[in-house]
Amino acid sequence: MNKLICHVALLALLTGAASCGGENKQPSTENSQEMIKAGVTSKDWGETDGKKVQLFTLTNKNGITVTITNYGGVVTSWVTPDKNGNKSSIVVGMENLAEYLKKPPYFGAIIGRYGNRIGDAKFKLDGKTYTLAANNGKNSLHGGNKGFDKVVWDATPSTDSIPALTLTYLSKDGEEGFPGNLKVTVVYTLSEDDALNIDYTAETDKATPVNLTNHSYFNLTGSTENTILNHSLQINGDHYTPVDTTLIPTGEIKDVKGTPFDFTKAETIGARIDAVPGGYDHNFVLNRTDSTLQLAATLSDTASGRKLEVYTTEPGIQFYSGNFLDGTFSSGGHPVKLRTALCLETQHFPDSPNKPKFPTTILQPGQKYHTVTRYKVSL
Repeated sequence: MNKLICHVALLALLTGAASCGGENKQPSTENSQEMIKAGVTSKDWGETDGKKVQLFTLTNKNGITVTITNYGGVVTSWVTPDKNGNKSSIVVGMENLAEYLKKPPYFGAIIGRYGNRIGDAKFKLDGKTYTLAANNGKNSLHGGNKGFDKVVWDATPSTDSIPALTLTYLSKDGEEGFPGNLKVTVVYTLSEDDALNIDYTAETDKATPVNLTNHSYFNLTGSTENTILNHSLQINGDHYTPVDTTLIPTGEIKDVKGTPFDFTKAETIGARIDAVPGGYDHNFVLNRTDSTLQLAATLSDTASGRKLEVYTTEPGIQFYSGNFLDGTFSSGGHPVKLRTALCLETQHFPDSPNKPKFPTTILQPGQKYHTVTRYKVSL
């Protein structure tokens, strides 16, 4: 987890100069009637916890836009064209800060200090037992009652033509029960090849679990009027971590072959979802031999022609099929109902602090947590 990507490769990644195989080149803007100005714009979006909330729009040279607020680091929209040139957002998002303050199910947010679940809301580290908020039955989910998704981050937009936003947050010792003062930086960059790159770094003054991710909900049709059951998904993982009835991993790592979890070849999500009690909400163990940026999953939709590729340096990815969406919140004027959006959360494994055989999530003083995820959209 704590190994750094080499400086040159990362620089190329963030500027869009690097290419991950098989990517489609975008049309040149040279012949467009109006040149698109790439960069970042911002506007005030309200206030909470006595802090100013802003909305930042990242625009690249192709006219693709990603909008992010410093409240929870939430990606509120990602507008791209479909195969017919019609533009719509491929992520679930809401219109105003007031809706996010009603605590939706982590739409588009940065998740921390620990993404996913920790069993029985406690863990032992260096001989001491730490008790967390039990906000998901008896378990702790996504950092507790007020995780990183519900705080106001310090934001610094880029000042040149590279559309990027740097968010920083200090999670103090004892916050939500976690030890150590954790300094976190998350950089969103919209590349020239229409990828949203997310670069996470963190440092601590006391040993602590860290597992950061982004919780965007995708629907490649561009509307939650449609379910995601016709989307096709391929995951570069031959194994997954089975869970108990509370969605905590049992500690086993099982082969996906012959099970409804076999997405080693592209499969329609709806084809076998009824064979999985409650639907998909499972961690897949990615096939990897090192911590470099590699393709983890590919999601596609024939109706819109859109394709989403997920690259990561992480060892796992959580596929969540929107099983708990109930229409309470709306996106683009349409209720977000059961299985109308899905998540592909790059991560270390759930409950790792209590599962010594899983890759460690413990960050030590003097170490630097560094991980990169890249979501690339194309036609």
